[in-house]
Amino acid sequence: MGKRIFSGMRALIWVFAGLLLTGCANTWSAKVSTFEFWPENTMGQTYRIEPGPAQAGKIEFESIADTVRAAMGPTGLVEGAENARFIVHLDYSDQNKKGWAQRFADPYVDGWGPFWPGWGGYMGYYGGWGGGIYYSPRVVNVPVEYKEYSLSVLILDTTQDNKEVYRATAVTDDDGRGLLAEMASLAQSIFEDFPGSNGQVREVKIKRK
Repeated sequence: MGKRIFSGMRALIWVFAGLLLTGCANTWSAKVSTFEFWPENTMGQTYRIEPGPAQAGKIEFESIADTVRAAMGPTGLVEGAENARFIVHLDYSDQNKKGWAQRFADPYVDGWGPFWPGWGGYMGYYGGWGGGIYYSPRVVNVPVEYKEYSLSVLILDTTQDNKEVYRATAVTDDDGRGLLAEMASLAQSIFEDFPGSNGQVREVKIKRK
């Protein structure tokens, strides 16, 4: 009987965790740092995206450049040709990282078992007091490997001798959507409330579609 009750509790833990994850999955977020000395009266001015030596002719770069073009639409800038006023440089990466994440503890997985001393009438594995009454699962830190995506945008003003007038970098963790989707969201976060404030570091949240 006790084992059946505990199995039911265990199922409730994972249902609860699933509901939390579902709620979080509706929002994507990135940390964006911005440095700017943006000139006035730039509405309708032109820009061009200029690839670096290692980026020229690469399909991947052109695909990511397209996401930046789309994100720049609300800024009022218009894509132009070689004589465009602003020159835009892009840099991006996806790197494997190691870190820590929190999850709900599972007494079977973590090796405690359902009758770990203290479970039941004492401050037990699941927290709380009472004779076998379930309150809340314990949270533990576990090592994880993940991928981190970053996108940097640099804008130079040719009317000011190619002076740097805007630089922003956005960083986010992989959520399983792939490189191009992550870069599209990073580009959107960079140009959210453009040009922003100089030296600003903020978290940008975007509702998933």
